[in-house]
Amino acid sequence: MTTASDLRPGARHVPRWLPPLLGFFIAVGPAATDMYLPAFPAVEATFGTEPGTAQLTLAAWFAGLAVGQITQGTLSDRFGRRRPMIFGMLLFTLATIGCALAPGIGWLAVFRAVAAMGGSAGMVIGRATVRDLADGHQAAVIMSRLMLVMGVAPILAPSIGGLLLIVAHWRVIFWVLAAYGAISTLLAWRILPETLPPDRRIRLTAAQQLSRYLAIIRERGFLTHAAMGGSGSFCMFAYLAGSAPVFIQGFGLSPSQFALIFGLCSCGLIAGSQINARLLPRFGLSFMLRTIARISLAATTTLLVLAFSGVHVLALIVAPVFVALSCQGFSNGNTAVGALSRHSGHAGSASALMGMAQFSLGASSGLLVGLFTDGTPRGMAALMFCGSLGAVIADLCRPKA
Repeated sequence: MTTASDLRPGARHVPRWLPPLLGFFIAVGPAATDMYLPAFPAVEATFGTEPGTAQLTLAAWFAGLAVGQITQGTLSDRFGRRRPMIFGMLLFTLATIGCALAPGIGWLAVFRAVAAMGGSAGMVIGRATVRDLADGHQAAVIMSRLMLVMGVAPILAPSIGGLLLIVAHWRVIFWVLAAYGAISTLLAWRILPETLPPDRRIRLTAAQQLSRYLAIIRERGFLTHAAMGGSGSFCMFAYLAGSAPVFIQGFGLSPSQFALIFGLCSCGLIAGSQINARLLPRFGLSFMLRTIARISLAATTTLLVLAFSGVHVLALIVAPVFVALSCQGFSNGNTAVGALSRHSGHAGSASALMGMAQFSLGASSGLLVGLFTDGTPRGMAALMFCGSLGAVIADLCRPKA
């Protein structure tokens, strides 16, 4: 097995199998987010709740991710990358079994939050592992490769969820996710190498850790790149939480038809991440972030105008959504690299702070979409526009490259 000494910064190469493995762990989050989206109406019917209440379980998931980011980041900086990953995947598995057995929507929300705390290990530790091994353009290219693996999850997850709903109860979706978690636990235990050797680990008291977080936040490069990433997450999670009511209830699509639309937009996300890897060496990180932020704002502005003009043509709504989601494929890895570039000594803590910001904004976006659900794209469009606008404002505040 590859050891930590083989995978330290400055190593001659990163093994080809490592990005797919990290992508498999990172994809736990998107898979668990997206697979049950087509089941929202069925969940509400089972528990006899009002339309829009299932979105509260998605908001609970995002809130759990936000809390889990901080916990997992601290643990991974102190105990290394491997052990917290194993524990996180195990917690995700057990809590997801709780989701499958939940007696009410309140319990479902609770178990979703706990599962998110465990599943966040994949996202935090995956990013920190990349930062352990690489920086700059190399790290951005690896992040883009992770996005390719990770991007398969949003395509397959809703499709699998829609297919399962045809032949089985929505609870089966969570049994499938629990199996995914169990496989991830096994892979982390048997295959994942340790990339943070003991001499680089950080053992801090709570006060010292808080001081470290404050120091990270005060660094302008981290703050502005994290703000760009968080604003992008606000935009994307508005789509994740709002798309099922808009397309299933508003446009009358079946769960399987919705899965096709969702998969199409996810293809844009994947394509963006791979094109980004090719363009980065030529144009640089700063130019790519600035350009993509403005394209995303143009797309969501178009969506906003169409939605509030009462346009009810599926293709016209999907097109700007597709462009906005494609822009996320370009920016997700780039904002992470920009935020972590000056924090190699505590990449786990910096990654955790960035993740907490992203998913805190995601949770608020999910809650707001639930409040604004009316069967039209207006609520989703307004929130996606706000996220894109926030990213452009954060870009204007970034330090000059």
